[in-house]
Amino acid sequence: MDKGLVPEAALLAEEARLRAAGLDRVEGAPAGHHHHDDDHDHDHDHHDHDHHDEAAHPYQEDHDAAEQLLSPLRLRGLAVRNLLLAQGVLTAEEIREEIARMDARGPHHGAALVARAWTDAAFATRLAQDAVAAAAELGLDAAGTKLAALFNTAARHHLVVCTLCSCYPRSILGRPPAWYKSRAYRARAVRDPRGILAEFGTTLPPGMELRVHDSNAELRYLVVPARPAGTEGWDAARLATLVTRDSMIGVSLARSP
Repeated sequence: MDKGLVPEAALLAEEARLRAAGLDRVEGAPAGHHHHDDDHDHDHDHHDHDHHDEAAHPYQEDHDAAEQLLSPLRLRGLAVRNLLLAQGVLTAEEIREEIARMDARGPHHGAALVARAWTDAAFATRLAQDAVAAAAELGLDAAGTKLAALFNTAARHHLVVCTLCSCYPRSILGRPPAWYKSRAYRARAVRDPRGILAEFGTTLPPGMELRVHDSNAELRYLVVPARPAGTEGWDAARLATLVTRDSMIGVSLARSP
């Protein structure tokens, strides 16, 4: 509206047209425990092993389960999209290409960073000092937000949550899983972090320090899990297969070989 591309009157008229046509209705049955919403589905397109991890997650939440109508913000987004397409500002193909680019981001990028850190001590130091610059060494663009790498050790474990919404290092891990955005996880990760870990099948040794980090719009985190025993001599590509998205959030450990 500020640039004059979408006058307010046109936007309101398109919203009214969508309502009149019934296009503001959320159709279909709510996604249950065995279905996936958009974030869920795209989050593990690139790694089948993450798909298997989903079954054990105690927090599954359909983001529009209670909605019968699109929220005002989602309806406005649809109206803006329609108007920009109609005016030729964007094409449907350009939108699809951008979605494909965003979907191509996934936990395999984070796994490559972790595996490199496991095999290259100098790189691990650079990752700890400046994670964005270290990611750029692998051709990964993490610019636009401050990223911090948290290294798990034999004495300390890190867990990441966003207590306000779903702040997450999407350029490195892709879209956040649905459970990461659920109110239950966001609250209990702070109130009962060891209980949360236990529900994900992760039991820390007695006496291990657990640090919970609250991700936000200015600072996001990547957990570097401890390298599993029995991987001596493995190269980075093979090690990356042991690094899961959940281990880079901190709710699980890296896989055992």
